[in-house]
Amino acid sequence: MSLASAARAALPPLLVFLAFLGLWQLACSVLALPAYLVPTPAEVAREAAAHLDQLAEAALLTALGALGGLGASLVVGGLVAVLFSQSQVAARSLYPYAIFLQTVPIVAVAPLIVVWFGTGLQSVILTAAILSVFPIITNGTTGLVRVDPQLLELFAMSDASRLQLLLKLRLPGSLPYFVAGAKISGGLAVIGAIVGEFFAGFGADDLGLGALILQTSGRLQTAYLFAAIFAATLLGLLLFGAVALLGELALRRWRGRELAVH
Repeated sequence: MSLASAARAALPPLLVFLAFLGLWQLACSVLALPAYLVPTPAEVAREAAAHLDQLAEAALLTALGALGGLGASLVVGGLVAVLFSQSQVAARSLYPYAIFLQTVPIVAVAPLIVVWFGTGLQSVILTAAILSVFPIITNGTTGLVRVDPQLLELFAMSDASRLQLLLKLRLPGSLPYFVAGAKISGGLAVIGAIVGEFFAGFGADDLGLGALILQTSGRLQTAYLFAAIFAATLLGLLLFGAVALLGELALRRWRGRELAVH
């Protein structure tokens, strides 16, 4: 994507965001909303600038938790998807428990994680992984089992083993599905990391964005709270963009190989 096309793609959402800020500022002025209830965008910007170092450090800690959770979900979810694609018995027996990971309220499980594993980064990563693993399992399984029957016949005519079928046909063909699942899981990993920090935290001197949100809300530092929320949103967007970019690079190579084969 060229710089000009990237700018054209970014312009519409940027204009919407600027319009949102204008309406927000107008509402605060017309309704005379108190700053402790709804601060103006200018007040949020001042607080963000005043606490830029703290926000950056908190975002880095949350990013470590989110990346760790996303990495764990990719490994575990990928292995489970391979298992489900190779064994219908395993899929029928274990898939309901995979759904359980998606449906159980993470705020109900997070306190148990703290009891079992203590506070700190390991509990934050585990919480993020639990919340983000389901899209990897479902998308990966779909991609692994949705194979062109003609290609299956071709591999069967070549007396390909089950392992060869998995490594040379199912896994390469499922790449777009895994990429789609990873995009969804990227945003969920950030949410999971922040929820994990609500309970697990990092310590009195090391605050992630989740702990910072709790702290500022408890002290009615609303402008600072808004700044932390915007930092968390920006972190989610950056992680989604990074996953999307890496996925697009991988898909380009995959499409190139597909064209070479055909």
